[in-house]
Amino acid sequence: MPHVVICLPTYNERENLERMVRALGEVLPEGGNVLVIDDDSPDGTGKIADRLAVELPWMDVLHRPAKQGLGRAYVDGFRRALADGAELVLEIDCDFSHDPADVPRLITAVEKGADLALGSRYVPGGGTANWGLVRRLLSRGASIYTRLLLMPIHDATGGFKCFRRRVLEAIELETIDAAGYVFQIETTYRALRKGFRVVEVPIRFVDRTEGESKMSRAIVLEAIWKVPLLRLRALTRRV
Repeated sequence: MPHVVICLPTYNERENLERMVRALGEVLPEGGNVLVIDDDSPDGTGKIADRLAVELPWMDVLHRPAKQGLGRAYVDGFRRALADGAELVLEIDCDFSHDPADVPRLITAVEKGADLALGSRYVPGGGTANWGLVRRLLSRGASIYTRLLLMPIHDATGGFKCFRRRVLEAIELETIDAAGYVFQIETTYRALRKGFRVVEVPIRFVDRTEGESKMSRAIVLEAIWKVPLLRLRALTRRV
């Protein structure tokens, strides 16, 4: 089994962190690690992470000085994972919207030949639960918008992924400036542009029951203007 690191970004997740870390420990491959990336959470999430890291030898913590956006948190986490020798790097939300039990399924998809495996709500076998009409329309609309303008991926905004090391090394992480969920779109798009094989693994997404959602109007607006910009940049480079 190649060295696996699961990156877990946190901001005000004290209700979920310990349960999530222990759930990931149940499915973590031998020799793997969980890396918590905390953005100086004012609710004490970082202190909980430090306590768990003392207790659990397979867990590490990366403290960042302030909330700087999901994208930058993942870039810093990916860099740390690569420096620690990771061959497979996963990302997952801390709020249990992604089921930790699905981690082995993403790893298996990569072992079978994918370079990037996406946990997908919108392929056969996938789905969502506990969502209101507005949230469903927003998510579906974002996926359709991205498919029409950018790439043939059914669930481009999802944040449950497994990367091969070579993908993260190739997609120039330091040049990605997306702060919100459009980071997920851009990393997948860059992987496809580099010729890597991307597969979608069906998952069931369940809305959080503890803590507050990080979704905001600014995140939605960033995706609206950033998606066509990614397309424009790609066309410009072809000329």
